[in-house]
Amino acid sequence: MKYSKRALREAGQGYMFMAPTLLVIGVFVLLPILYAVFLSFHRVQLLGGTSFEFVGFSNFVRISDDYRAGIALWNTFKYVIIVVPIQTMLALFLAATLNAGMKGEKWFRIIYFLPTLTSSAVLTLIFMWMYNQEGAFNQMLAFLGLPTYNWLNDPSVALTAIMIMNIWATAPFFMVIYLAALQDIPDSLYEAAELDGAGPIQKFWHVTVPLLRPVTSFAIIMGIIGTFQLFDQSYIFSGGSGGPSNSTLTVVLLIYQYAFDSAGRMGYAAALAFGLAFIILTATLIQRKLSKEETFY
Repeated sequence: MKYSKRALREAGQGYMFMAPTLLVIGVFVLLPILYAVFLSFHRVQLLGGTSFEFVGFSNFVRISDDYRAGIALWNTFKYVIIVVPIQTMLALFLAATLNAGMKGEKWFRIIYFLPTLTSSAVLTLIFMWMYNQEGAFNQMLAFLGLPTYNWLNDPSVALTAIMIMNIWATAPFFMVIYLAALQDIPDSLYEAAELDGAGPIQKFWHVTVPLLRPVTSFAIIMGIIGTFQLFDQSYIFSGGSGGPSNSTLTVVLLIYQYAFDSAGRMGYAAALAFGLAFIILTATLIQRKLSKEETFY
């Protein structure tokens, strides 16, 4: 198939305009992925002189024998299955409330969205202060006559403390997306439902929720990806240890610990990273299948 000189010139101009973007993607996305693949098949020593020793699939096989990897995966799994549904439902509730035309709606939008604008590190430090033994959380629980907790040092509640913090911080982001989708739903659909005798609850469940299914699917997928990658809050909360008693140890934090320790486990950390990527991909595909937006071929 022959191309005219004009077509070749236009194609060349197009690739020239895309060259900066392609260069950035190649240098900062593709090359790191390829290098991580290379590392995952080697034992890497970075301190005292860099060395690489090919070990094949032993780094991947080693994951099944690593009890800390099992703990990190279980903590991350608990975090995902609790945080993602709650933050999605809370975001939908907040969006539906704002979309109802309540008084001072614009101010409430700003107030609700403020947690999303706060730096993750700063937010963690603020909540650590609130989780202190004499902090706001315990004072509020004591005022209500409820038991108080050692949020920072009790393994049974440490991960829950991070969950509460992240739900409060991330739900407003998805709330804005839901709010935009709610305002695009035609009023004629609600009017038709009213003619059929539907009340507010029936209209919400049979009109609003089905029409928001693509947005809900997006929120869940983004929530799954984000929660599986939990790192900074757990790192700051535990001082990088994943404590107390590994209760806040997540997969990404474990990868960080292995990658930058003195035992030369960068290759093993890369293998863990690919294991996490596979889990995220699998969870995303399952969610897409359950939402019936795609079919597997």
